[in-house]
Amino acid sequence: MKVTVVGAGGNVGSTVALTLAQRDFAKEIIMVDIEKKEGDKTFYPSKGRALDQWEASPIHGFDTRLTGTVDYEDTAGSDVCVITAGVPRRPGMSRDDLLEINANIVSDVTKKLAAHSPDTILIVVSNPLDVMTYVAYEASGFDSNKVMGMAGILDTARYRAFLADELDISPKDIQALLLGGHGDTMVPLPRYTTVSGIPVTQMIDDNKLDAIVERTKKGGGEIVGLMGTSAWYAPGAAAAQMVESIMLDQNRIFPCCAWLTGEYGIDDLYVGVPVKLGHGGIKEIIEVDLNSEEQQLMDESATHVQSVLEDFKKLMSKESGG
Repeated sequence: MKVTVVGAGGNVGSTVALTLAQRDFAKEIIMVDIEKKEGDKTFYPSKGRALDQWEASPIHGFDTRLTGTVDYEDTAGSDVCVITAGVPRRPGMSRDDLLEINANIVSDVTKKLAAHSPDTILIVVSNPLDVMTYVAYEASGFDSNKVMGMAGILDTARYRAFLADELDISPKDIQALLLGGHGDTMVPLPRYTTVSGIPVTQMIDDNKLDAIVERTKKGGGEIVGLMGTSAWYAPGAAAAQMVESIMLDQNRIFPCCAWLTGEYGIDDLYVGVPVKLGHGGIKEIIEVDLNSEEQQLMDESATHVQSVLEDFKKLMSKESGG
């Protein structure tokens, strides 16, 4: 079994690779990134990270081989490819700037991966997540069940971690579900949140629960405020969990960014929903019953994702002279 991680010279991509290696079910992990030039020196971040991680294998006790490269030919025959490539939003950069830069990167990367691994499954981590997943879908030409985005697992992990702190319990006993786009318009569902089967609404008062929901929505920004850069441990672990479920055919139910064709009343849009992940990618999109308030939040989230997608399409139209 072979996994490729693109953008593996960065923090998120390298975390995906190391997490997978430590789980020790893949035969090989290919870590791809561009070379970096500083003055008259050339550096190869993915090669350095791969070597460093492989040198840790006797300590962690894994056999998975890690190889760093700048050559997409080395990715040939990958079962799953994780795309973390892209740039973070910097001071003075507009949302349109970020959209255009990352769309070009994700599109280029996807075409190269698809050319060398036509049967692969794509997991997108690059931001803005929902639109970048659409970009990969269009660029690859793959069926939608083979192209998905990582967001919901990360968001629910943050939600569960915050609940565990508040309740002073193990996060392993908490099950939770979120829907919608990745970011401020995500839709946490306290009604579907349980602690060892007990509804969380019976264990915490409404005000505290609402505060945790709001903290979850701003979870990425909280990390940026503390470190001056985006998170990588939790996002990397979340993407690795998706890879594991697919490659080991675990059929786990996770919230992922998936292509909807009428589910939840949403058509032709990548939005976060619960799916069954296993061999071949998304085996099933699961529709849970929503009350009127939850459906309204879901609709609002989808509208926001659609607006960003429309902005992206307008940018691409201008770029092509349309």
